[in-house]
Amino acid sequence: MATNRSRPTVAAALVAAVSLLVGACGGAGSEGDAKTGKAARFEVSSMLEPSGRALGVVDDKTPWQYGIVDTFTEEAGRTPDIREYYSSWGYDFDPEGNAFLWKQGHLPMMALVPSDTSLADIAKGGEDAFIRRLADQIASYDGPLALSFAGEMNGPWNSWGPEHAKPADFVAAWKRVHDVFAERDVTNVIWVWTPHVVDSGTKAELRPYYPGDAYVDWVGLIGYYGPIDGVAFSSLFTPTMRRISDFSDKPVLIAETGVAQSDHKRADIQDLFQGAAKAGVIGLVWYDQRKDWPGGKQLMDWRVNTSMDALAAFKVESARNGFGHSFKNG
Repeated sequence: MATNRSRPTVAAALVAAVSLLVGACGGAGSEGDAKTGKAARFEVSSMLEPSGRALGVVDDKTPWQYGIVDTFTEEAGRTPDIREYYSSWGYDFDPEGNAFLWKQGHLPMMALVPSDTSLADIAKGGEDAFIRRLADQIASYDGPLALSFAGEMNGPWNSWGPEHAKPADFVAAWKRVHDVFAERDVTNVIWVWTPHVVDSGTKAELRPYYPGDAYVDWVGLIGYYGPIDGVAFSSLFTPTMRRISDFSDKPVLIAETGVAQSDHKRADIQDLFQGAAKAGVIGLVWYDQRKDWPGGKQLMDWRVNTSMDALAAFKVESARNGFGHSFKNG
């Protein structure tokens, strides 16, 4: 749930084997290039086609604010593979903070929020100075970063959503950011396209918002089990995944989700993990916080420990369905 967003919104480095992950983090960026004299840059190529399932946590704290990780680790019974956080457009990237996360074994995932910056301006090059600075700062960090830009671009509650920007503006802005990063030789970014699931509040067609497979590494879906979004994987995520499969076969990460406290929270948690595993997603990132539901004053509690039943279901179902990897930055 990012700054400047009005609803629950805005992946664990995943590879086929733990040894591949350790090799990746220990290889690029540490020895340098003997021929050119330049420092080698971290390469994420080995991480783009994962075979396992990650378990992550997201909140609006900075990488250095580690309390959410400690709390989640205690509650979930394992450390998260992904630590997602939000960053507003114009803010500097924190190489040291992200290196700290990666050193602890968490893939940093940054949800870059355009806030009040026009997508059209970004697309036209008006923000290139910031994009270049951000690209260089990220490239200087010797580790991977999953990057989501302008998440929930199909959500009318966002200042960059359908009521404020055209799909073509989003696509052009995404490509502009991506192209500037490529020009700056940034090789440590996993590009995560993150629409909200299509439901009664997000009716916009997704295909016009897709930048193309050459510009996307992972598809990241955002959706919550609550009074509005739904109470079943089959109705919350499956229809959107089917639509996306018509134009992309990129790995799917549930980039932000949670289950609101209710009499059926345990059953919803079971349904979420079982449905996600059956659908073949590469991971799931949990919003372990309380927040007002958009458009009202109802405080929704998404935390995994709202009841003993919910906490037990989270631990059992995440493990039973294979969510979570144990690895360290080598």
